[in-house]
Amino acid sequence: MQSVLGDYLPVLIFGIISVGIAAAMLGSSLLFGHQKPYAEKLSAYECGFEAFDDARRRFDVRFYLVSILFIIFDLEVAFLFPWAVSLSRIGLAGFLSMMVFLGVLGIGFIYEWRKGALDWD
Repeated sequence: MQSVLGDYLPVLIFGIISVGIAAAMLGSSLLFGHQKPYAEKLSAYECGFEAFDDARRRFDVRFYLVSILFIIFDLEVAFLFPWAVSLSRIGLAGFLSMMVFLGVLGIGFIYEWRKGALDWD
């Protein structure tokens, strides 16, 4: 029983230290931060329009388009991390397959750019 508690002692110490650091960061930001709220800063903002407005009002879908594009490209870039870790084991074939993948990703990005999906005007 004593050895089990001794095995988990570093985890307990780590938890206490992490909670202490988090509390210190939050406390210091409250004490030393410049807090000058104003009406625009305190207003609710979601998806580019006022949160409490007519539900039948039309709004721009560019917010959703940009978020979907971000998720797509972000998830595709997430494939680079396991590839980079295993690059020494997969050899030239793995390298070339990732270059094809990045080429398709780049072509898709250029296509979206040229179509104006990333323009905010």
